[in-house]
Amino acid sequence: MSDAVPPPLPPPTATAQGKFHCPACGAEATWNPAKRALICGYCGTESPAELETTPGGDAVIKEHDLVAALRGQDAKRGWQTERVQVLCQSCRAISVFEPSRIAQRCDFCGSAALVPYQEAKEAFSPESLLAFKISDVQVREAIRQWYGSRWFAPNALGTRAMTDQLHGVYLPYWTFDANVSADWQAESGYHYYVTEYYTDANGNRQSRQVQRTRWEWSSGHVDHFFDDELVCASKGVDRKLIAEVGSFPTKELVPYQAGFLAGWVVERYQIDLLAAAQHSREGMTAKLHSLCGRQVPGDTNRNLRVSPHWFNQTFKHVLLPVWLLTYQYHGTTYHVLINGYTGAIAGRYPKSWVKIFFLVVAILAFAGLVVLFGSRR
Repeated sequence: MSDAVPPPLPPPTATAQGKFHCPACGAEATWNPAKRALICGYCGTESPAELETTPGGDAVIKEHDLVAALRGQDAKRGWQTERVQVLCQSCRAISVFEPSRIAQRCDFCGSAALVPYQEAKEAFSPESLLAFKISDVQVREAIRQWYGSRWFAPNALGTRAMTDQLHGVYLPYWTFDANVSADWQAESGYHYYVTEYYTDANGNRQSRQVQRTRWEWSSGHVDHFFDDELVCASKGVDRKLIAEVGSFPTKELVPYQAGFLAGWVVERYQIDLLAAAQHSREGMTAKLHSLCGRQVPGDTNRNLRVSPHWFNQTFKHVLLPVWLLTYQYHGTTYHVLINGYTGAIAGRYPKSWVKIFFLVVAILAFAGLVVLFGSRR
């Protein structure tokens, strides 16, 4: 699809209510991952984000009944503050940001083909999030070290890849909890050995031990609780890269507060609750079969049948932080993704054909020397 620059987006008609004002001078404050606080860009005053807590002082993380939500008894919707949404016509990501920001290019793929997006029904409100913990300074240094450890990467990559802007974004995720009570049946296999006699090529009688398997029916029961099974609802980021940057510590989630998003872009989920729940159930079912399989006695098993009963199914919509680097190198676009909470990094990078050529030459030269010295013996 063409990357031609579309007409400028119309300014939002609603008054910007997504700003957080500095308590000292009144200027706009944004969330700073290095300081773990809202920082005024004008006077530098720090102001912590307020967390919703219970009377006992514990942070509130809300779970919602999955069955009720799928039946149309929706959980809370909306963003708590005024937001603008744009759709990238290239990667199809839907970006959500404050009305005062003007979108020039997509934070996910760099395309300028952005158009206003209007949803038929407000999205589910985020229930909780992990705020950015890794700062942009830490990320830039981590990327330089990562490039330095890529032996085939061009030497100039570390500087050229830094010329494009680094973006911090919140990705949408669903988490699912469920209890399961399952009966299982299977055939348990027990190995035993018998002596087998045969005649070898020289006509001599020989013996050998041959494995046999005795099969017996067995059964059992498994009770298990699946906690915070994550399903990424993003379409703006390569799913392979998402898997490569590792998991997020959901036990450290904090209640959603708009202050954590001040100055940051959020991707609206495009994998809805129903599709995510089906994907999560498939994953939990596979894990359940593995749990049952480990209970089957014997040396091996076959024809495992599991009869599960699912109950107490809940979900949350959460936001998780990542850093994105999109850059051009010799006309090709590459992406690097960094976990904004743990710092884990994954990405694609160009290969230096000069380095590859000399490596091939070195391997061929070594192989030639081995053959040469081997022939002289």
